[in-house]
Amino acid sequence: MTDQELLSAYVDVWWQAINDFTDLLEELTAEEWSTPTDLPGWDVKAVASHVAHLEGILAGGPEETADVGEPPHVTGLMGLYTEVGVVTRRDASPDAIINEIRAAATARHTALLADPPTDAAGKPEPIFGGVPWDWRTLLRNRPLDVWMHEQDIRRAVDRPGGMDSAAARHTAEYLAESMGFVLAKRVGAEPGTTAVLELEGSEPFAFAVSDARRGERLPAPPADATTTLQMDREAFIRLAGGRCQPEPGTFAVTGDEVLASRIFAAMATTP
Repeated sequence: MTDQELLSAYVDVWWQAINDFTDLLEELTAEEWSTPTDLPGWDVKAVASHVAHLEGILAGGPEETADVGEPPHVTGLMGLYTEVGVVTRRDASPDAIINEIRAAATARHTALLADPPTDAAGKPEPIFGGVPWDWRTLLRNRPLDVWMHEQDIRRAVDRPGGMDSAAARHTAEYLAESMGFVLAKRVGAEPGTTAVLELEGSEPFAFAVSDARRGERLPAPPADATTTLQMDREAFIRLAGGRCQPEPGTFAVTGDEVLASRIFAAMATTP
């Protein structure tokens, strides 16, 4: 697959995620927009405002400024940056936020189709917050961000769904790639330790800790893995996305249960 084909595939998944996200927002009642989500300090409107903010910047809109104060749920500079989009849309209506997302995403989608990026390692312009991402990282992360926030809203308003979309699989498998890092660096497992993630809807992911204490992905699951985690897609993204605990019965362990519990505790790799 060429770089252009890879990047175009990411654009297609992001575009579907945007449409699914805005379709969900259209269904919400006025009261549901103020429902708290799993994200500390953010209700449904704040989540939608955040997506509108980033999509607006990526579509060529000006960087926004606001005095966000010192909210207790914000940690780090990127947290302060993302809070700006929430503050600047505090008085915006739900319809205005939905229309802003659709307009910005449509403009960006049109531009990406007219002049598709061809170098995955190239630097996109514009990009939000000055993050030093290349085209591959930016376009791979946008479906993840939008779909994860769709799920944040679905949990908040008790409207489950969206687990079988292309964006759902993209996000789950993207997050699953970090399990080697979790096993070797966050858990600190000894060299030779192996872990398998059997993720519903995807091929198994297998990892081993090397002698250099790095988490390396294996071409196939070993017959005698130290531990194996069986999880449905939602259980995994709840943990790997740092959201909330999965529902009982949505995951299981075979092998070393102590190691598995340490992996579960360290699994969150995205805020």
